[in-house]
Amino acid sequence: MEISKNIEIIGTALWLTKEKALIINDLHLGYEEALHRKGVLVPKFQIQEIIALMEKILRSVKPKTIIINGDLKHEFGTILHQEWKEILQFLDFCAARCAEIVIIKGNHDPIITAITTKRNIKVVTEYKTGDVLIIHGDKLVKTKAKTIIIGHEHPAITLQYQSKREKFKCFLHGKWQGKELIAVPSFKPLLEGTDILKEQVLSPFLTNLSSYTVYITHQGNVFPFGTVKEIQKLSDKKSVQLL
Repeated sequence: MEISKNIEIIGTALWLTKEKALIINDLHLGYEEALHRKGVLVPKFQIQEIIALMEKILRSVKPKTIIINGDLKHEFGTILHQEWKEILQFLDFCAARCAEIVIIKGNHDPIITAITTKRNIKVVTEYKTGDVLIIHGDKLVKTKAKTIIIGHEHPAITLQYQSKREKFKCFLHGKWQGKELIAVPSFKPLLEGTDILKEQVLSPFLTNLSSYTVYITHQGNVFPFGTVKEIQKLSDKKSVQLL
């Protein structure tokens, strides 16, 4: 589904049609081991699910460039065994399927270059192509780009019908200082995200969400769901239907 001119939603990724570039973000590889260290036991199968999602996407598009927009790893100040193994596994998977990999440093990636240098992949703070600027979204920037694409937020909404509640990942499309802004959900299946209707948002770009259009992604399908303001009114009336 096209969210903007020459920009399409595919699953929880964005596809730049002219540039043949695929944008994913917030994989947080190593998250399961970080949970284990806190005493929360979850199986380590997210890398298999991430690769399965990528394989599904790559059956419909053939990217020249795969852009990983921040938070490729999870732990801040150290590199977990799971991070070493899974990041290299994922980079090798991507390298076999595109001509170029671009990694944009996220706030969880201060020491990511220790891993990426093993594959001679450059890490940047932002990536600009044409009038589109791709940045992680944890810090504001000055730019002449007409469109800004961010991650970091992991946007999602919780919909309720009677006693049933379910959270869905979503894209946000709106304006920031006169520029078009698109917020992309986390590509990691385990991370549902921040409920933008009820929780405090993280990104400084998302200061006024009421006019932003929400695109829910669910099981590979995309559903335009109106603006945040419209959804909030329906939610208050408890009339939102689950997908």
